[in-house]
Amino acid sequence: MADLTMWCEASGALAGAGGVLYAKVRAPRVYWATVGLPLTWGRFACSYRNTMDVCGLTVQPSGLRAFMSRRIARSEVRPVAPKIRRMRGTSTGLRVTLRLPAGLEPADLAAASERLRHAWGAHAVHVIATKPGYVELRMTGYDLLRRVQMPRKAVPRDLVVPVALRDDGTAYERNYREIPHALTLGANQSGKSMYQRNLIKGLAQLPVALVGIDCKRGVEQSRFAPRLSALATNPDDAASLIGVLVAEMEDRFELLAKHGVSDLWELPEYLRPAPVVVLVDEIAELFLISSKKDEERRERIVTGLIRLAQLSRAVGVYLEICGQRFGSELGKGATMLRAQLTGRVVHRVNDKQTAEMGLNDVAPESVPAACTIPADRPGQAVAADASGGWGRIRTPLTSVSDTVAVCRATVHRIPDLPALEPFRPAVAPAPVALPASEIPPMPTTAPAIP
Repeated sequence: MADLTMWCEASGALAGAGGVLYAKVRAPRVYWATVGLPLTWGRFACSYRNTMDVCGLTVQPSGLRAFMSRRIARSEVRPVAPKIRRMRGTSTGLRVTLRLPAGLEPADLAAASERLRHAWGAHAVHVIATKPGYVELRMTGYDLLRRVQMPRKAVPRDLVVPVALRDDGTAYERNYREIPHALTLGANQSGKSMYQRNLIKGLAQLPVALVGIDCKRGVEQSRFAPRLSALATNPDDAASLIGVLVAEMEDRFELLAKHGVSDLWELPEYLRPAPVVVLVDEIAELFLISSKKDEERRERIVTGLIRLAQLSRAVGVYLEICGQRFGSELGKGATMLRAQLTGRVVHRVNDKQTAEMGLNDVAPESVPAACTIPADRPGQAVAADASGGWGRIRTPLTSVSDTVAVCRATVHRIPDLPALEPFRPAVAPAPVALPASEIPPMPTTAPAIP
């Protein structure tokens, strides 16, 4: 009987260990909630002061504090570490709010984030400055980008579109009010099209005009034609469409001047024209020319894009430009246009120079991260902006059929812009599935050859 009990206990222990290992691989959220969070919390609480001291994140105490320690508390004077104000666990990690002592700044903790990650056994440690004197340590317990699961609260609203997941568990949002123009770079099969697909799916649910420029005969964007206000599928049409957008921009500036305001959002709602988002699928197709006679068209396109990038933010016209490369080799005006694109998203690239084109002028330290994106992780990218901040993101998997369904369901949100009406794409009717009883039977034998 004792042997049977021992074997049952051993089998139960092995089954429990196997369940923990299975959860760690297949259900990381469950593993983190049951095992990872308690262990990390305890490790952090027990080793916090020593870890901060070893990592050089402490300062000498003030004279008064040292006097109180020596004369009243009769204890050794120890360096002062950031004070813990709040700790809370989340479904993906641990968040700790710290009050910084005089002499420390958020950059000091950010520089030591890799050492803190190893000391506390976390997958990653991110340092976020919340307000003067306070920072938040966001520790993640596992690789959140391996299986992307967007937060439930991440929904499109007020020109803010969640398109990807950050590696700290928050949603990466494309905010057109804060960052009006953006550039997305990436090699083939890197997830660049998936990023644009998620963006279109989110924008389709907002009352904005979507303008597509896809000079690959529309193979990427023509599927979303039900929701597009305009679509150009070749360079000639693109030149004409960009000219119309420039004219629309000038008309909107006249409207602002008439009412004495300097921004579209200062107008009353009944006078405010709808925002316009211009989606360029491959920017190189607008720059490259095959003969001398195409130079004039190229000049019109580049001049129009530069004018839009420089001036259109105030009138609610925003640029979303994608490409595999975007450097000076494209020709005159390329670097000038790129300098106006504040937001940068770089997927896996084929060479370091391409990553530098997108990131070196806004966040140079993020270039190595973009060069080490593995090929088996499509959709993973490095996102940066002109503030110098950057982070790793990954786009959730979204099928073409889902995006097309959203575009067809939100046709009523297409704003009325008469200037874009000549470029409105023709929409094919949605395919209707026949009932099984009406599907003609397939022939069982091949027809005779006369």
